[in-house]
Amino acid sequence: MIDPQRPRLSIVRQCLLLHLNRSGVYYRPVPQSEANLALMRLIDAQFLETPYYGSRQMTWYLRRLGYEVGRKRVRRLMAIMGLRAVYQKPRMTVPHPEHRKYPYLLRGLVIDRPNQVWCSDITYIPMKRGFLYLVAVMDWFTRKVLSWRLSNTMDAEFCIEALQDALTRYGAPEIFNTDSQKMVASSRTVCLKH
Repeated sequence: MIDPQRPRLSIVRQCLLLHLNRSGVYYRPVPQSEANLALMRLIDAQFLETPYYGSRQMTWYLRRLGYEVGRKRVRRLMAIMGLRAVYQKPRMTVPHPEHRKYPYLLRGLVIDRPNQVWCSDITYIPMKRGFLYLVAVMDWFTRKVLSWRLSNTMDAEFCIEALQDALTRYGAPEIFNTDSQKMVASSRTVCLKH
């Protein structure tokens, strides 16, 4: 949005109007060093084998291989790669007391045709080494699973892909209900933010 060639507005003024830091305009990303790239390859290969390794265990693993690395460096590299240890977190379904509680809008609604109401939910599947996450989109009337995806990380991408696949194959439902966000909304106005 910043145009450095604009004669009437300086970069300082453009940043002020857009509420941006001027340092962000001039920032140029620095590529990773060869040493970091080598460590990232090792971390990636080991993470495929042991997705439950966090930064602490990954640091121990790299040290056993002879690399002198600190936990902060490993944590930073794993964050750059988007890797997080996959494990069951305790009491994940307990709502925060300050979060808004939405009313259940489908109570008493007669569901009498396909594509009237869809639902979606996420669960985890225990594996020998860690977990996989499963998201499914289902039609309430037919009880048919319209789309599903598996992922080894709990991110939004695989959920969005499953919903987009269902929308492409079956069109938009009148109502899309999901427990995971406690919201009921018309699928025509669902705004997928990431």
